[in-house]
Amino acid sequence: MSTKGDGTRAVRAGLPEPQQYEPTLPGPVFAAHYHLSGEPTGPYTYGRDTNPTWTHLERAIGELEAPGESAETTVFASGMAAISAVLLSQVRSGDAVVLPDDGYQALPLLRAQLEAYGVEVRTAPTAGDAQLDVLEGAKLLWLETPSNPGLDVCDVRRLVEAAHAGDTLVAVDNTLATPLGQRPLELGADFSVASDTKGMTGHGDLLLGHVTCRDPELAAGVRRWRKVVGAIPGPMEAWLAHRSLATLELRIERQCANALALAEALARNQAVSGLRYPGLPTDPSYANAVRQMRRFGSVVSFVLADRETAEHFLSALRLVEDATSFGGVRSTAERRARWGGDAVPEGFIRFSVGAENAEDLVADVEQALAAATGGN
Repeated sequence: MSTKGDGTRAVRAGLPEPQQYEPTLPGPVFAAHYHLSGEPTGPYTYGRDTNPTWTHLERAIGELEAPGESAETTVFASGMAAISAVLLSQVRSGDAVVLPDDGYQALPLLRAQLEAYGVEVRTAPTAGDAQLDVLEGAKLLWLETPSNPGLDVCDVRRLVEAAHAGDTLVAVDNTLATPLGQRPLELGADFSVASDTKGMTGHGDLLLGHVTCRDPELAAGVRRWRKVVGAIPGPMEAWLAHRSLATLELRIERQCANALALAEALARNQAVSGLRYPGLPTDPSYANAVRQMRRFGSVVSFVLADRETAEHFLSALRLVEDATSFGGVRSTAERRARWGGDAVPEGFIRFSVGAENAEDLVADVEQALAAATGGN
């Protein structure tokens, strides 16, 4: 196990060996083909298969996901491309898959596709490790922890132990936590998956996803799926992502500290109900979170009285953008029910805490709550 700190790893991850007069992080390689005489046995043969810019990024993410150990990462054009690659490369007609019923909003779309292919899909909530109840005989168990947007946390070690006892593979969507908050492979999972659009890159300016696993055979299946469907990232996006990883620890540290400060302030406000943040000692998920997470993420969720109150609150914010997605350096918030698909109240707010000064952010939220509730 590497003893280097998270900040050191983030700054140095994936850099090639120094070459005199060359940049420390080479620029993006834009190429559909490469010089390739004779037999096509080299590392770079065609642009849909491999690219040097992807290689640097994949090594970097692998070093963060599994420090000091051997792991293979495959990067994708989006988080959903990464999620789909794991599920669709590993299961066949007649298999059973267990999904969370409170996970990412697009999971039902994937469920419908799996069922159309003849895959049995079972669902259960993240909280209380309820997926254990429908696990028997499944080919793959999909965990999302913390869940989005409800922020429930399951016991990954417990679920992995039960799954592996029945030869079931385990994939963990680690988007909310990032590898600096939680390392699913260390907890026993077979796949660690994330939308790098969110906290990993943190600037809200690109779409990207990744899958990391230790087993070379599993990794090969995921990589083959990327080749077959062509779900490849652009070299510019991959380069921007690698550049952004250098500030990952700085961003995550600030955002997690701000998220806790905001959660503590919201806990004192009588207009707020249903407050969730895994880092709060009073949160239902706190006991699980402290056992397996090193940082608790940048997302806080809570409920206001109704749709009108929530909309008034969002419009009164001055330092927070009303936008979807999360994990960026600029705080965003949204009334999640506007999308449909999530089982949340009309006044449910998903708040992605950014890197602003905590006192400024808390003050802005408090004035917006006062404006929306008449000062109550």
